[in-house]
Amino acid sequence: MLRIAIQSKGRLYEDSMQLLSETGIKLSMGKRTLLVQSTNFPLEVLFLRDDDIPDTVASGVADVGIVGLNEFLEKERNAEVVKKLGFSQCRLSLAIPREIDYPGLPWFNGRKIATSYPVILRRYLQENRISADIHVITGSVEIAPGIGLADAIFDIVSSGSTLVSNNLKEVEVVLKSEAVLIATPSLSEEKKEILEELLFRMEAVQKAVDKKYVLMNAPTSAVDAILAVLPGIKSPTVMPLAQKGWCSIHTVLDERCFWEIINKLKAVGAEGILVLDIEKMVL
Repeated sequence: MLRIAIQSKGRLYEDSMQLLSETGIKLSMGKRTLLVQSTNFPLEVLFLRDDDIPDTVASGVADVGIVGLNEFLEKERNAEVVKKLGFSQCRLSLAIPREIDYPGLPWFNGRKIATSYPVILRRYLQENRISADIHVITGSVEIAPGIGLADAIFDIVSSGSTLVSNNLKEVEVVLKSEAVLIATPSLSEEKKEILEELLFRMEAVQKAVDKKYVLMNAPTSAVDAILAVLPGIKSPTVMPLAQKGWCSIHTVLDERCFWEIINKLKAVGAEGILVLDIEKMVL
């Protein structure tokens, strides 16, 4: 049985639970349950505060855990990042009052910076030979410059709206963060096998993100022109139709270039284009 630690509430909880659901893992949830066992996979879920997850995994109380990369790096615990998960993305940035004309990183020399991430900030300042006073705050870091507690802040930024509402502007991105799967360094062989299966399922879910399965009909004479347009993951499938001189072409497209490609396909003779969502992809 593999034990995975997951944040007990918030956006990371929701994204993590959705990922487990998409990998086919079923959980019987009850109110205020801290430990839940899957009914169809050798996995149990331990619900914790996000800042407790690195310690819990490093100590072996949980075998693996899903946590923000920022939280993992801040805690500096003996665990390994085994997979980046691509959700709960944010960044850790330096921000200063909006009215200041920012000349560059040396501006922070001799300044006081408020943060909840002193370890990451101290490392960054040392690497860039900046001497600043780090003032540690837990929560509401963004108000520090406005009340005279600090000259700048170092904090999580997602949309940037919180900075704007506190008359701040982002000037240096220090770390781009996302959810990661971490593992204890002392997994048994049995648990490693379970983890490999879990990673295989997660990979299949991730590969399907922003992908569309596209089917179209076309005259046989247009096949070469259509294949020249398609950037599918592998050679598209071409099958003859009952009507002589026509065929069906199947492929996978990235949603980012979907509309541009669809218009090109129509221009070279594709008809009856059908677009389907993809849940999982195993390559």
